[in-house]
Amino acid sequence: MILAPLAATLIQFAISRTREFKADATAAGITGKPLDLAEALAKINAAAKQIPMRIPPTMAPLAQVDPLQALGGGLGRMFSTHPPVEERIARLRAMASGQMSAA
Repeated sequence: MILAPLAATLIQFAISRTREFKADATAAGITGKPLDLAEALAKINAAAKQIPMRIPPTMAPLAQVDPLQALGGGLGRMFSTHPPVEERIARLRAMASGQMSAA
């Protein structure tokens, strides 16, 4: 009973990260420009690192990139609602080169 809420939260975060990948794939399919999307993600991520976003953690899932990046890897990554931007960019580039399907 004590671990159930923690497990549920981790599952919710994993689902959220999966949805981010699906959203990227859908956008790449709609626009037909996965490389442009990858470049936009890189710019947004760079801006997020330069200008700290002060938003409550409950609002983090609504952002395009993880505004709580300061949590870092390890445990912070486990509790992140967003996959690493580098991984999202790599997947979009793989789509552009035909190594992955768009959906």
